[in-house]
Amino acid sequence: MKRFILPLMLLLLVGSLFAVESAPSEVVGYVKYDCVTGLNFVALPMDQGYIMASDLGTAYSGLIDQISYWDASLQDWTTASDLGFMWDGDFEVGNGSPVMISCVSDVDVYSIGELFASLPVYSLQPGLNAVMVPLNRSDLAMAGDLGLEMGADQVSTWDPALQDWATASDLGFMWDGDFELSIGMAILTSVYDSSTWPTRNVRVKSNLSTSK
Repeated sequence: MKRFILPLMLLLLVGSLFAVESAPSEVVGYVKYDCVTGLNFVALPMDQGYIMASDLGTAYSGLIDQISYWDASLQDWTTASDLGFMWDGDFEVGNGSPVMISCVSDVDVYSIGELFASLPVYSLQPGLNAVMVPLNRSDLAMAGDLGLEMGADQVSTWDPALQDWATASDLGFMWDGDFELSIGMAILTSVYDSSTWPTRNVRVKSNLSTSK
């Protein structure tokens, strides 16, 4: 479960916020991921200045011992591990990076700061690809909606409670196992062809409030 609430200081002043649109440069806030002991699939929608996976790991020192990203070229996970004195296999992270993190205890993981100057664009390759539901795409309500737009035959989310994938599959006439999406959600999707996604800049109302 995750929440996107902006700006932070309004949490002290009001009990509810209203969704409005704003230019990315005007938005400051956070996305919260409720992580459990074990594996959790999260993303980095806000600009915290993280350059390497170890930057995220250091921010939660002693709570995260491994961070992995899905390498679509290899069709496999690449993992950075905390050795105490260094992160072995460290890799770059950035705008909208989906990462699988191994938590040694339950912890709330935040992506906190300003929006990136531009929304993430993913170069999809045949097979499995990891993406994040963009912060301006609250119109993608269900996994099937995302699958149809991407030309995918399967869309999966990580269920931290079960420590397993939950998958929606395109049967042609319906999406079996369809599930709800939310902005900032990390997703693993299966496509047949190379493409770039998203291909359109949709401006819609989402769970955003703004600070100017």
